Amino acid sequence: MYFFNNPEWIDKDLFHVKRLEDVPDETFQKIKERLQSKMSNEPTITIVIAAWNEEVNIIRCLDTLSRNVTDIPFDIVVVNNNSKDRTQQVLDKLGVTSYFQEIQGCGPARELGQRNAKGKYILIADADCYYPKRWIQLMGNALLKVGVIAVYGRYSFLGNANIARWKFSLYDVIRDFMVEIRHIKRPYLSAYGISMGYVKEYGIKEGYLRRNIRGDDGRLVFDLMKYGKVGLVRNRDSRVWTSNRTLERDGSLYAAVKKRILREFARFDKYVTQPIPHDTKVSSNEEYSVNESIQIIKHKYNPFRLLKKKK
Repeated sequence: MYFFNNPEWIDKDLFHVKRLEDVPDETFQKIKERLQSKMSNEPTITIVIAAWNEEVNIIRCLDTLSRNVTDIPFDIVVVNNNSKDRTQQVLDKLGVTSYFQEIQGCGPARELGQRNAKGKYILIADADCYYPKRWIQLMGNALLKVGVIAVYGRYSFLGNANIARWKFSLYDVIRDFMVEIRHIKRPYLSAYGISMGYVKEYGIKEGYLRRNIRGDDGRLVFDLMKYGKVGLVRNRDSRVWTSNRTLERDGSLYAAVKKRILREFARFDKYVTQPIPHDTKVSSNEEYSVNESIQIIKHKYNPFRLLKKKK
């Protein structure tokens, strides 16, 4: 695990690119050639990527996937989710199979992607992520096991000029511990489109959420649990890397970590019980604010309330 530094296998030149104009034509050509040499016309696995305004990020993502080493036949499908930038131009230049989904949201985009996938199995990847060279192999090995319906892996945030990698490493330790707790009864809560896979037949049968809301990935895994086991891929060589832009929404690393820790405490009791069957297509997310989490914790773990409950 890279505690103090970002992975050395990430292309340093592409990592620092801010504008599409700064990507040399030679880079496009090399990525295209690698992809064409690796992808199969009869894939076992199809990698589905939803991309919304990712004209630079999708280059980095596909660059890392083009460097993957695997004996599992695969291909890649990218769904342009109504992008307003030059994402489609990039996909055309790289020669990647792509489809356009006008309905905004990862759910509708991934639904279109899986319905056009050639593979028997689906791996979901995110357009703004970096995939280590054994990701396809390790995720595929876990997914192809008898009785497994879905798998998911771990991820880490890349260090940057504002936040050192070691700070994110400490965050990784906390999050990975919570993933293990969730995995016992509720693995779907840790299954993110950043790194997950499933059997296509059942994915199409259950379908993705058709509205723009976070959690389409976990909802699908919840629906798939009745068909088989959900596996957690722990191998560190399968760990995916991404930027911290999801954390930036909370203003600072401290604020983001505080919010997430409080939210985990607020729903911790649910992790040791079986989930109640429900319609994932209409249910809402438990995106508690800091104040909401605090109030829930005070109510649930109030010693006087617990004593009264025992009586």
